[in-house]
Amino acid sequence: MSDYDRQIVLDTETTGLEHRQGHRIIEIGCVELVNRRLTGNNFHVYLNPDREIDQGAIEVHGITNEFLADKAKFADIYQKMMEYLSDSELIIHNAAFDVGFLDAELNRIPDYSTRINDVCGVHDTLIQARKMYPGQRNDLDSLCRRYEINNSHRELHGALLDAEILADVYLAMTGGQTALTLEASTSALEGGGKYQNIDFASLNLQSVKVLDDEGSEHQEWIERLNQKVEGNCVWEKIGQKSNVQTPDSAVPEDIAH
Repeated sequence: MSDYDRQIVLDTETTGLEHRQGHRIIEIGCVELVNRRLTGNNFHVYLNPDREIDQGAIEVHGITNEFLADKAKFADIYQKMMEYLSDSELIIHNAAFDVGFLDAELNRIPDYSTRINDVCGVHDTLIQARKMYPGQRNDLDSLCRRYEINNSHRELHGALLDAEILADVYLAMTGGQTALTLEASTSALEGGGKYQNIDFASLNLQSVKVLDDEGSEHQEWIERLNQKVEGNCVWEKIGQKSNVQTPDSAVPEDIAH
């Protein structure tokens, strides 16, 4: 699991494929995860790029020049965006593309020297997927099929939609619980966007006493999983953070290996 409590799953849409050729960002979509739960505190804007969109790009995302004519410019929103991204870890599929475009846009702001890596970390799920599944297709659609994530509503690319899908993919790739969707997580919210404290001692939770060899097998399974997901195993991280020794290797009975 990430060392960041707050993660931002980010995607962009652009006028073309190469920012070095003057192509610009036309849509930014961000989905916030706090402690691996969707919060609903998202960031989404369409942008007027001050240039024409390549026809090939329009066929991918369906965003037209006419639609963007009255939208804000990047210079109008960059401060709000950077404040939103600050002190988080960005989760991006093919991060070099999106970060390259974002930094190119920031470079156009007069007397502004801050770049994406100055305010947040970046985790590339494409690099992670290639390590986990070498020699296989690791685009977002392929990962959705691999993890049985429904993306049938994705007829065209869109920054916010793709960020929402990538959030599910990332949680699945790192051993997370993808069933904890926005509806589930917001039910635990209270005023001011804070998560409600739960008194676990008051809950009637069932635990079981396992044999020594079963505890050892469980730990070996945790270590194998942690290696497979490049050190992002949730169970391993929970054990490190809690630093609690349970007597007789007690573990919840509903952990399925």
